[in-house]
Amino acid sequence: MVFWIVIGVLILVVTVLLALALLRGQDTGVAAAEYDLQVYRDQLAGVERDLERGVVSKEEAARIKTEVSRRILDADKALQAAEEVHRAPKPMTYGAILASLVLLAASVGVYQNIGAPGYPDLPLKLRIAEAEQARESRPSQAEIEAQVPPMAVDVDPRQKELVAKLRTAVATRPDDLKGHELLAGNEAALGNYTAAYRAHQRVIEIKGADATADDYADLADLMIVAAGGYVSPEAEGALQKALTLDPENGKALYYSGLMFAQNGRPDVTFRIWKSLLEASNPNDPWMQPIIAQIEDAAAFAGVDYRVPPMLRGGGGLAGPDADAVAAAGEMTAEERQDMIKSMVGRLSERLDTDGGSPQEWAQLLGALGVLGDKEQVADAWAKAQEAFAGDSAALDVVRAAARRAGVVE
Repeated sequence: MVFWIVIGVLILVVTVLLALALLRGQDTGVAAAEYDLQVYRDQLAGVERDLERGVVSKEEAARIKTEVSRRILDADKALQAAEEVHRAPKPMTYGAILASLVLLAASVGVYQNIGAPGYPDLPLKLRIAEAEQARESRPSQAEIEAQVPPMAVDVDPRQKELVAKLRTAVATRPDDLKGHELLAGNEAALGNYTAAYRAHQRVIEIKGADATADDYADLADLMIVAAGGYVSPEAEGALQKALTLDPENGKALYYSGLMFAQNGRPDVTFRIWKSLLEASNPNDPWMQPIIAQIEDAAAFAGVDYRVPPMLRGGGGLAGPDADAVAAAGEMTAEERQDMIKSMVGRLSERLDTDGGSPQEWAQLLGALGVLGDKEQVADAWAKAQEAFAGDSAALDVVRAAARRAGVVE
């Protein structure tokens, strides 16, 4: 309340001062030059009287008259110049006052909507300390998993039966490394990411000192997907182990940057992602998620950064993308449509048979979107989800293309 009282008083004072400045200068009657003219005329009359009384000689009187006459001419010029300066019309004056009042009122309204009256200053050191405190006190993996709705994945019932048998078999062989690896992958394919990362934890326990950075990065990946994209303290622990074994592990670096972004440190996110972006290959699965988010992270960190066009272009992957498909300029509409269908058919067949990178699946979705074949787009999206089940970074790439093609909200 005190804040708004102070602001109200300041606005009132500024408004009054502004109004006085605009209204000041009411005509007081006679300009300064008119006073000078009157004085000089009186001096001329005085010279005549002094000449008649013999106080001054004719020569002296003539000299004084000449000097006074010159001053009269200068004063007359000044008076004429002053008369040529016109005041602003009253409607303009009142309009300026009204506009000022509206501007002041609008400023108060804007500040009330987006400002934070009474909020203390937040120096950088304090913001960093608050971000660190928020990071340390953030919810656990289990707390977030309890809030995430089950992931619906359309799978063959026969696969569910096979996975159920696999669970039973693995339960009787707790040290079966291959069995737990298969179980982790199949649970992820069914959308059971909590069960998948728990099976993967057992894989790491069985491997012991032989567990690799990729093992820990994959564990963090599964945990993050199970938590709906949230990087929990437990997932962060897995990421730290991965980076201890391999400081350049791309998946672990990407998720570490994401973790800092979620906890108020976009400056750290930007530094991690920028270095990773510059060191990675165009086909690496974390490239597109970084490209999609790094400019926002930079803006929040107060950095003016734009992704280099050569990186944004995707590195010249095989297969058509939406822009290339649309650029077949010198063909008839029918020829262009046949060419597009042929290219898309070859790419689709290759991905079905041999698989491919997330970027290639994204290209296929984009091309099918250009063709307007929603049914094939939906089918390709379903196949991509199955191909990259458990790899959230890859799914982010394909999901962005599916969203542009109109099959994902």
